[in-house]
Amino acid sequence: MVALQHRSDMIQATCLHCKKSFELAVNKQDVVDWKGGKYIQDAMPYLSVDERELLISGTCGTCFDKMFGGGE
Repeated sequence: MVALQHRSDMIQATCLHCKKSFELAVNKQDVVDWKGGKYIQDAMPYLSVDERELLISGTCGTCFDKMFGGGE
């Protein structure tokens, strides 16, 4: 599980694999909705696929591509 730190409308998430830290601008209510069961793509469609994956699994896009291959 990824550790989230809320600061105003920013979330800091760290990749569990490379330990790189990312700061994402989000709406607080969207995070509440996601944590309450709403699909992340519906709660935060303004985040990229990589940003949403980081929040879901704790894996950044670069590490994800290294583990599972890039887009073909």
